[in-house]
Amino acid sequence: MANLSAPSSRSSASDVQASYNIALSALTVLFFMMGFITCLNDILIPYLKKAFTLSYTQTMLVQLCFFGAYFFMSIPSGWVVEKLGYKRGMIIGFVLAGVGCLLFYPAAHLRVYALFLMALFILASGITLLQVAGNPYVAILGKPETSSARLTLTQAFNSLGTTLAPLFGSAVILSMMTEGAVEQNLQAVQMPYLGLAVALFVIAVLVFFLNLPAIQAEAIPDSPTQTAKTSAWQYAHLVAGVGGIFFYVGGEVAIGSFLTNYIIEVTKLAEQEAGKLLVYYWGGAMIGRFLGAYILQAFRPAHVLLFNALCVLVLITVGIFTSGWTSIYALLGIGFFNSLMFPTIFTLAVKDLGKFTNQGAGLLSTAIVGGALVPLLQGVLADAVGIQMAFALPLICYAYIAWFAWKGYKLK
Repeated sequence: MANLSAPSSRSSASDVQASYNIALSALTVLFFMMGFITCLNDILIPYLKKAFTLSYTQTMLVQLCFFGAYFFMSIPSGWVVEKLGYKRGMIIGFVLAGVGCLLFYPAAHLRVYALFLMALFILASGITLLQVAGNPYVAILGKPETSSARLTLTQAFNSLGTTLAPLFGSAVILSMMTEGAVEQNLQAVQMPYLGLAVALFVIAVLVFFLNLPAIQAEAIPDSPTQTAKTSAWQYAHLVAGVGGIFFYVGGEVAIGSFLTNYIIEVTKLAEQEAGKLLVYYWGGAMIGRFLGAYILQAFRPAHVLLFNALCVLVLITVGIFTSGWTSIYALLGIGFFNSLMFPTIFTLAVKDLGKFTNQGAGLLSTAIVGGALVPLLQGVLADAVGIQMAFALPLICYAYIAWFAWKGYKLK
């Protein structure tokens, strides 16, 4: 498996540990920003739906363009990381994401929905590069047996971003919406995304000056089963993991995308108040990830994943077949059990890939396109059978995750 290059004889253990701590600190900022920006989409959806008078299907083009970037840009991002290294890859990712945020200003000024979608695709291309560089870097920045716990801890800061984003978006964006003209509503998005662009550019500069540990690939163990491999696709547990990431991201994003509109439909709350309730969905994921950094050191990751997937299946079922606040609370509670899924699926899928680790990470990042396709399909279902029954689609997604945790990760 890829690993950190060996320190020179002059390097002391404390110096090496210090460099690891600096790297992990930088990565927590990276994951925080990825979560914050990604979760703002859940605020953009009711915002753009009202501003442009869109159907659910049309509104889900937001997630199609954002998460579709993972499909188109993950493999090119892997090439960038392979050629330029993890540090330069992260710098380019921050800059590209900043450019995407800048484009929100002219998109709002011109009042063209298609320009918003283009800006989201460029923004997401930068986030994709950050994902491709960041996830494997965290996974192999230390002992292999603690990789799930380490990735879960950094993902907890991702969840901190997703928790704060609904509060920020509700206060700064949804609260400024009026019943007036479209151009008045659209102005609410200009300054927040301009501020995000500045923050991303500043972070890129700071990362440039950081001394991050270098990573190099080690030769995989000399065994008949591994030396015969010529591609990451030949590892069945990785292929199963690609499906796991696809369905996990698809299910998580679909639920988060529809929650605000579902809450509005059930409770008749204003957009701002309904948007604030998303803090419980994403906040639950944050709490679960901070706890998970310790849980995954005490229990087998696959067992924890299976337990969480089964709990989500129960909660979605309650959300579909009950009504009122009972249904809403059940769907909000899913966030807590989502918390450990992405890092656990990721680390189980890249285990024992050796020199194909980077290729495997790229394939797993490509699978994040589930966040584009599943919400779009759920939008079609919501228009056809109603928003509540459309949550049956995430039910299928989490059933696959339960299978992966039970048997799929064992495939060799």
